[in-house]
Amino acid sequence: MKKQQIIATMKVQQQTSAAPQIQIGLSACLAGHAVRYNGGHTQSRLCLDVLSKHFTFKTFCPEVAAGFGTPRPTMRLTGDPSAPKLVFSKGDGGDLSEQLIKGFTPELAEMAALDGYILMKNSPSCGLQRVKVYQENGHPHQVKSAGLFAKALKKAYPSMPIEEEGRLNDNKIFDNFVQRIYAYHNFRTEVMAQPGLHKLTQFHSSYKYLLMAHDQRKCRELGQLLASGKKMPLQQLTGRYLAQFMQALEQPASKKNHANALLHILGYIKKSLPSPAKQDILAVIDRYKSGITPLATPLALLSHYLNQHGSVYIKAQRYLNPYPQSMHPIRHFCR
Repeated sequence: MKKQQIIATMKVQQQTSAAPQIQIGLSACLAGHAVRYNGGHTQSRLCLDVLSKHFTFKTFCPEVAAGFGTPRPTMRLTGDPSAPKLVFSKGDGGDLSEQLIKGFTPELAEMAALDGYILMKNSPSCGLQRVKVYQENGHPHQVKSAGLFAKALKKAYPSMPIEEEGRLNDNKIFDNFVQRIYAYHNFRTEVMAQPGLHKLTQFHSSYKYLLMAHDQRKCRELGQLLASGKKMPLQQLTGRYLAQFMQALEQPASKKNHANALLHILGYIKKSLPSPAKQDILAVIDRYKSGITPLATPLALLSHYLNQHGSVYIKAQRYLNPYPQSMHPIRHFCR
């Protein structure tokens, strides 16, 4: 198959009339495309059987786009881990970096429409971290790097959620990644589509307690940034907010912070609850904080009473449903 035909095939989106609005990038080999160096693939059942029900994939292989062909000799990174070069694993050691970069650079601009990206681990082009970089003696450096395409993608879109497929089999990493995809998508569609300080303030308000669960300090800093929002150009404000917002969500939420967020939300309805119900919720939150009960238990109990007594503001908190309920069973797939 010719290079142009392979790239065209990888760009075809398997969409239906009810296709999801959220589009994420996916290393083509994970989608089952035969683009690996050996002419094979590393098809991901998690991506194809599970995530495909909720996201549309834009598949891409930077090595094929650069014209290396399939099958092809294996390649690896060599030299300085902070600025490695791409070479064939067996050969004269000629630098292939420029060819790879020229191949994927035209595609980077199209990826502005994506809400996240899933990459193939250990690849000298797509690996996001822990990619070996070899010395002249053939032994790898202790310090590892990212693949050249992954590094360029991260530089072009520093706030975009990007993760390696293998790491998504960890339930906490999976949950955090999906949360960030929806948050990034919501920011782009709710704020960037029609930028304005009011829109940005509304967005921040809906994410207040999710931010609190992830990073209380950054939550306060974002509030302070918005308070001074009229003192800077809107474009600068939204750019700074997005960067700090996504950094905050990348920080794993702790049990202590989750418990704090749950208690704050309880505060909005505690005067409307009979004492036994309030004590039940407090006891469940305490059991969660002690590691006895999963987070789903206090969330479900609190949501039950919020539906009856909560205000429009507190019901709109995305902490309660950071992504659609239809995705919640997916968490069990990765355990």
